[in-house]
Amino acid sequence: MPRTNDRFRDKCGVVGIYGHDEAAHLAYLAMHALQHRGQDSAGIVTHHAGTFTREVGMGLVSDVFSEKNLARLKGNIAVGHVRYTTAGKTNLNDCQPILARTGHGHMAVAHNGNLVNADFLRSRLEKEGAIFQAHSDTEVICHLFAHSRCDNLISRLRDSLEKIQGAYSLSMMIEDKLVGARDPYGIRPLFLGKLEQGYVLASEDCSFPLINAQCIREVEPGELVLIDQEGVKSYDLVDRYKSKAAPCIFEHIYFARPDSHLFGRSVFSTRKNLGVQLAKESPVQADAVIAVPDSGVLAAMGYAQCSGIPYDIGLVRNHYVGRTFIEPEDRIRHFGVRLKLSPVREVVSGKKIVVVDDSIVRGTTSKKIVELLRLAGASEVHMRISAPMTTHPCHYGIATPTKEELIASRKSVDEIAFFLNVDSLAYLSIKGMYEAFSQAGNNANMCDACFSGNYPV
Repeated sequence: MPRTNDRFRDKCGVVGIYGHDEAAHLAYLAMHALQHRGQDSAGIVTHHAGTFTREVGMGLVSDVFSEKNLARLKGNIAVGHVRYTTAGKTNLNDCQPILARTGHGHMAVAHNGNLVNADFLRSRLEKEGAIFQAHSDTEVICHLFAHSRCDNLISRLRDSLEKIQGAYSLSMMIEDKLVGARDPYGIRPLFLGKLEQGYVLASEDCSFPLINAQCIREVEPGELVLIDQEGVKSYDLVDRYKSKAAPCIFEHIYFARPDSHLFGRSVFSTRKNLGVQLAKESPVQADAVIAVPDSGVLAAMGYAQCSGIPYDIGLVRNHYVGRTFIEPEDRIRHFGVRLKLSPVREVVSGKKIVVVDDSIVRGTTSKKIVELLRLAGASEVHMRISAPMTTHPCHYGIATPTKEELIASRKSVDEIAFFLNVDSLAYLSIKGMYEAFSQAGNNANMCDACFSGNYPV
């Protein structure tokens, strides 16, 4: 299916399993729970009796893996990855985990994030004789590790990772050890869990219940965890306590699964709080509050709860849209949006509707949704966005349009409202976003560069 470019695309999901006889199967299940973090490709690498086995492919986890190829992935250590393209290209070469043979041993690396100095490092390494096989910035990490002259594993990892800048949450297998690492700003999440046999690393704790794992804690910003036969050991990477942590606030607004807990907060509670705060800031008289599914649902519920306007299901999402479809020769107007979303005429016809969504990127999808609602008979359409205006691109692992392509960087709220053909439009303020966020836990510094332009790195 041709992917719409009018939504943000994170990111990736990483998994690591240590000490379980069915490590590959557990990685496969955990990756299913992280499928929302990446749908371009999936891969698993396992270690058994000194041998590394890699299985990767394009598409969803269920497309890539079968019982037959999972049976090839023997061993009690595994790392897994689901990918959206943020750096590199969408092809088989760039599928992760990346497997490398170095003078310090075999390593497999799964990476969530984006390295802002990857091109500089790649150029320098190539001048020193390094040969790159793919376009992914993750391969830079392998070469830095291979080039390190330090005399032990932890020193080599520190030496490698202190050279990279940007966002990284890593699940790595180095010989018979599992390693997790998170950048000093903690921009992307990473969790440590306990299995009945062994341990697990994963991008979100929502993956733990599926594999009967108990969450121990988040890997801290600037922390490296080493898991081997002796258990879990923790090390500081690079001045982690001197750096100001800045985890990505958009993980809570859109990317993470609602049943996850990131940065010490419930995603479910945060999203409802955002809707409550939005209703306080931008009330409107209406007959019903509806959501743009699925990411706008909780904020819409919060908006309805605070405003007293009934919440209803005014848009139904088709969950069975595959990656490809055959378009009609005579193109139907707004075919792509119609394929994914359908208005419920009984809910919207003759009604004043508040439509809640988490973001507007280019505005083209929102415009089509508004037209569908008007065609279904809505008398008024009021758009409410449970985040501030997105005015800047992300450089930390989210595939965003350029600044020029972001509608909020070029137009005022009134101009965007005119473009969308809505009766009113309002975004949550940055101050309101933080007020809503602090209600879900203790306050903290966050990366809000896509709203403010203040980049932590």
